[in-house]
Amino acid sequence: MANAINVTNLGKVVRLPASELRILQDVSFQIDQGQTLAIVGASGSGKSTLLSLMAGLDTPSEGHVEILEVNLSSLDEDGRAKLRGDKVGFVFQSFQLLPALTAIENVMLPLELRGDANPEAAARDILKRVGLGERLQHYPRQLSGGEQQRVAIARAFVVKPAVLFADEPTGNLDTETGRAIVDLLFELNQNSGTTLVVVTHDEKLAARCSKILRLAEGRLLQ
Repeated sequence: MANAINVTNLGKVVRLPASELRILQDVSFQIDQGQTLAIVGASGSGKSTLLSLMAGLDTPSEGHVEILEVNLSSLDEDGRAKLRGDKVGFVFQSFQLLPALTAIENVMLPLELRGDANPEAAARDILKRVGLGERLQHYPRQLSGGEQQRVAIARAFVVKPAVLFADEPTGNLDTETGRAIVDLLFELNQNSGTTLVVVTHDEKLAARCSKILRLAEGRLLQ
């Protein structure tokens, strides 16, 4: 099976006025296409920084990341943005829906930015699949937290991403709603063959993944 992501000797250092802060050091691993990976660790261990580097939202101080055999370090900012638009989806703890857009407009947005011919039909279909077929014209403020996260998941999957990054996807949800969101995430992942990378504090969520990486003070634990 081909690798979806290769991380090689990854490091991140932040320069401070009088010193430097090392956030990640010598991190290496591979993820196969279609695999589910959990990245776990205490707050401040470097989880979210690692996710940002893997997604090309930030650049490493050392090492490199390959997504689908493309070295992110070989791309400029526009190239990385195009790769994300074509191949990558995101789900965040804070939902990050646009408040002035309805549910269906939020889901249509990445398709419109990509220039797809009929974004409304695809957005309508995926919202029905996540159980929001009756909420298409509702604004985020009119939706519960769980419903907002469903919209965010629909927006992530509507572009048929090869890789989906989820950063604490249940962090702002109660236990029961969080469990339903996790079930939905894995169901869509399985049906679409997407490679799923989850940053989480939730050991039960991590245990559902086929691979777990543990970070401590910026290093991978063996």
